Amino acid sequence: MMIIDYRSDTVTRPTAAMYQAIVRASIGDDVFGEDASVNKLEETTSAYFGMEAGLYCPSGTMSNQLAIKVHTQPGDEVICEENSHVYQYEAGGIAFHSSASVCLLKGQRGLLLAEQINCNVNNRLDLHKAWSKLVCLENTTNRGGGACYDVEEINRIRQTCDKHDLRLHLDGARLWNAIVAKKENPIRYGQLFDTISVCFSKGLGAPMGSMLLGSRPLIEKARRYRKLFGGGMRQAGIMAAACQHAMDNHISRLEEDHLKAKKIGETLSQQDYVHALLPIETNIIIFELAGVTAKSLVEMLHKKRILAYAIAPNKIRLVTHLDIDDNMVTYTCQVLEEIEMS
Repeated sequence: MMIIDYRSDTVTRPTAAMYQAIVRASIGDDVFGEDASVNKLEETTSAYFGMEAGLYCPSGTMSNQLAIKVHTQPGDEVICEENSHVYQYEAGGIAFHSSASVCLLKGQRGLLLAEQINCNVNNRLDLHKAWSKLVCLENTTNRGGGACYDVEEINRIRQTCDKHDLRLHLDGARLWNAIVAKKENPIRYGQLFDTISVCFSKGLGAPMGSMLLGSRPLIEKARRYRKLFGGGMRQAGIMAAACQHAMDNHISRLEEDHLKAKKIGETLSQQDYVHALLPIETNIIIFELAGVTAKSLVEMLHKKRILAYAIAPNKIRLVTHLDIDDNMVTYTCQVLEEIEMS
């Protein structure tokens, strides 16, 4: 029986071609720097963004936490949006790994403005305050419904960071989606950020893996911390080959996921039980309910073989991805139209 899984774009299965890439992978001991597939992935990903070096990590959480670790000292402060992944969904890693405090700002759909950051940098001459040291942005924003930054606003944020001697990190778990949606040059991101993390296991459909990008000295420092965090991998080329295949073949097709999300969004916007729908820019759909709880609607959809994710008592998230085809979208829209509220 077919299950249509919209809970996340992390639920994809490797394609047949990706399985073949895994089988053909050249492998070695990555802790010794001898895994050819990992080395190639680090080189091609850093070149794609015009950055000096990359570090292959098991997860986006690890790559983000490594970035925070290399940019801060205990007692420093990290500035981020209140719903950002680095704060909400990384198990308190900022406190645990880096002993840093956090300044949470309320953005618009998870997006921050340069002026907000400028107004919230602590005076380093004030002995009572933590040193503001790092700004973390997220693009696309998860809780913001896949919203994308305007690269010119990022440029203004970069200028603000330079003014206050702050480092700038990008949680780019779904940066590929933003680049496709906004038709941007990835090199521009490499010019604006000190470090970037990107995931291969979300929109690109690889089984696992994330890349931390930055200057060569920063990445070598992060490599040391990766070992300390327990993230040193041995024959990791098996997974790196899958990521390489995903990067070579699955970036441009992300536009298909965006179109499917918009089609589902159009159907949702016409239903009486939908109170509000966040604008859909990429592959994430978040809608607020009226007259029904998120738990109840998730259960209704489950009975129709559709898996959804309740992110709040009255909000549901759907995410399109590599394993969602046109027939599934058509069926989903039909089910959404036929739901009856008692």
